[in-house]
Amino acid sequence: FLTNMENRSCDSPSKCTWVPNAETPHIVRNILNDRKKVLPDILECIGQTPMVRLNKIPKLFGVECEVFVKCEFFNPGGSVKDRIGYRMVQDAEAKGLLKPGYTIIEPTSGNTGIGLAMAAAVKGYRCIIVMPQKMSNEKLFTLHVLGAEIIRTPTEASWDSPVGHISVAEKLQKQIPNSIILNQYLNPGNPLAHYDQTAQEIWEQCQGKLDYLVAGAGTGGTITGIGRRLRELSPEIKIVGIDPLSSILAEPPELNKTNITFYDVEGIGYDFIPTVLDRTVVDKWMKSNDHESLNMSRLLIKNEGLLCGASSGAAVYLAMKLAKDLPKDKRVVVVLPDGIRNYMTKFVSDNWMIARGYMDPPAPAGSESWWNNPLPVEIITKPITLLPNATCKEAYDKLKKESCGFIVIVNVNDRVTGYITLQSIRAGVMNGSVKWSDTIEKIIVKQFYKLPDTASLGRVAVTLEKELLAVIIQDTELGEKFVGVVSQENVFEFVSK
Repeated sequence: FLTNMENRSCDSPSKCTWVPNAETPHIVRNILNDRKKVLPDILECIGQTPMVRLNKIPKLFGVECEVFVKCEFFNPGGSVKDRIGYRMVQDAEAKGLLKPGYTIIEPTSGNTGIGLAMAAAVKGYRCIIVMPQKMSNEKLFTLHVLGAEIIRTPTEASWDSPVGHISVAEKLQKQIPNSIILNQYLNPGNPLAHYDQTAQEIWEQCQGKLDYLVAGAGTGGTITGIGRRLRELSPEIKIVGIDPLSSILAEPPELNKTNITFYDVEGIGYDFIPTVLDRTVVDKWMKSNDHESLNMSRLLIKNEGLLCGASSGAAVYLAMKLAKDLPKDKRVVVVLPDGIRNYMTKFVSDNWMIARGYMDPPAPAGSESWWNNPLPVEIITKPITLLPNATCKEAYDKLKKESCGFIVIVNVNDRVTGYITLQSIRAGVMNGSVKWSDTIEKIIVKQFYKLPDTASLGRVAVTLEKELLAVIIQDTELGEKFVGVVSQENVFEFVSK
């Protein structure tokens, strides 16, 4: 059992001694519950998720072979990560590393946090989850009602940054007595949960007949555990890994070359190679992009009734590309890691998809004269700006003095990091999260839309239906250049004319 106590980096070389068909030194944890009977608690509902045939989507893509999907969103916490959350807790308890009154801390993109928080709720542990700002509010709200404490970190922080989610979790562990980081990036319980359980379920559900297994890679535990076990059961099975553009998990390294620096799909990809990821088990890597992934997730929902998440779309889209060239007698299995619940305000929302440029905005009646026109320069304004080290009192006084609705926060490189309003300052002071003398860092609204200066007026209008402002940027050879902002008021006054 490996924990942060060994002071190992999350990308350190693996100490795993696995070779195919070797005797395991680990405890084998199989799922033996009988769903026809009353179960002792919700943790006993983890696993035994359904395998479902895809019917319409293969036809849309000209695929003749069978394509099945393993629906991991049927786990009680809503994702494949329930399996590893419970497994890591069980292993830590068995080793005496997790005892009553202890605190579980975990850096995560959200789903592992939900699995751990659910286990902590049932077993009575305190739970602290550290996750990047990029992750959805739905994950945040779910963690909150499960009783977890949540700390957000900057999305742009690298994995080894002092302000990144991994480093922040490690600092907390040193400060809080009787606390432990189960550490999904290092913990052998991560791949073992899939080796013992998920892979065996897939094998039995397919009655031993499958030719390709397609799965996304984040920490790498899912594809490593499933891939190793299936390889033992049938060496002919091909394992295909899905990795988003701007991530570096895929091999050969040339696949990872791209100008893209950010992706919206959550839960897959990293800027380092996690210890638990065994890339030797992957026969073929394929790179995903947001546009294809998110639209495929919506297709899966609309055409197959599968209420899946964004990374499911990434895996299925590339599985279709793979399967299109396969003969009719082949069978492909795709792992769908999580469900729709986590993304109700993201790819499920037409407004979000349009604002992010993944869908074209339909013109409503009466807007034909301006909807498709380019964004007029005259409605782009240069806002009042502040650096994030300004105090709440300074920001409040400036907002009152200038009689403006918001102030945009920029860093020393003139990159927009968010905005603040009178309401956000007042709320922070009244609920005690900040004092007048504190910097505005804690109350900056960091979730905002960035639109290119080439966006249509219709796309801007849709974005601002539910947003106070949109930041306008220009793509240059040196990267993004901040042009200005467009507010609801600017657009309304222009189109009203």
